[in-house]
Amino acid sequence: MGEFDLIARHFTRAAPSGSAVVLGVGDDGALLQPTPGHQLVISSDMLVEGRHFFPGADPERLGHKALAVNLSDLAAMGARPIGFTLALALPEADDTWLAGFAKGLFALADACACPLVGGDTTRGPLNLCITVFGEVLPGRALRRDAALPGDDLWLSGRTGEARLALALRRGEAWARGDLASVAERMDRPTPRLALGQALAGIDGVHAALDVSDGLLGDLGHILRASGVGADVFVDALPVAPALRGLDERHRLDCMVAGGDDYELLFSASTASAPHIDRIGTELGLNVTRIGRLVPAEGLRLIDATGQSRLAQPLGFDHFGSH
Repeated sequence: MGEFDLIARHFTRAAPSGSAVVLGVGDDGALLQPTPGHQLVISSDMLVEGRHFFPGADPERLGHKALAVNLSDLAAMGARPIGFTLALALPEADDTWLAGFAKGLFALADACACPLVGGDTTRGPLNLCITVFGEVLPGRALRRDAALPGDDLWLSGRTGEARLALALRRGEAWARGDLASVAERMDRPTPRLALGQALAGIDGVHAALDVSDGLLGDLGHILRASGVGADVFVDALPVAPALRGLDERHRLDCMVAGGDDYELLFSASTASAPHIDRIGTELGLNVTRIGRLVPAEGLRLIDATGQSRLAQPLGFDHFGSH
């Protein structure tokens, strides 16, 4: 199967009517027509075999995740997706693998109304690169540099299950539990698009990002961009049932330093709390106040007794030794 046969068989689809796609797969470039008066939001992510996923990973789950991690960036900006491109390097044109990958990819793309509009394929080590396009009203994008002292710090869902799944797959000695109960969180993350778009409509919501490289590490990006500090209340962090069997040190490490959660971490004025609670209820999604932003730079973890300790906002480093 040649390159163009591969594209035609697995990745060519008609542009959905009523979408922003004027011209999709099959030409030298795609044509998109964003909603008049909106700004474009563009984000790219790359997944490399052996670095971001295990060799031999299930292709259908991989198709889902490749798009999900990119859509999560749009969610963090409060944007509505309008399309994406896919650059795919493959060791060989394996028709069965491609069918599974495309199934997972397009199931999520259809569910999120985000059509594939173009891309490229080549032979090489397995490497997936997706660029997503979204739109948001001017002045409504949620940015990392917009947090204010006095803001509450909020988290959607819960963190740590993907880190436990990774540890169980690696056979790390401290890991306890059933891999099947946490594997979905690592392999099939849910981009919080509806939450992000709803938050972008609230005047008091200021800064946001998605938790991909660890809660504290990603929080550090907001703190540096906005020039503020944070107090994180350890006892306020939502604990997944799968983590309760771990000792306290490893449970906390999963929750604040693990990656691949793709939840939204955001700051908002105290007056916004009722609106945020209402949105969470409407979406059937837990949103939890886990801390506050303060004028003094630095990141502190505060326990139930009020004792605090400085924390390093370290997260996953793509050029580190993980």
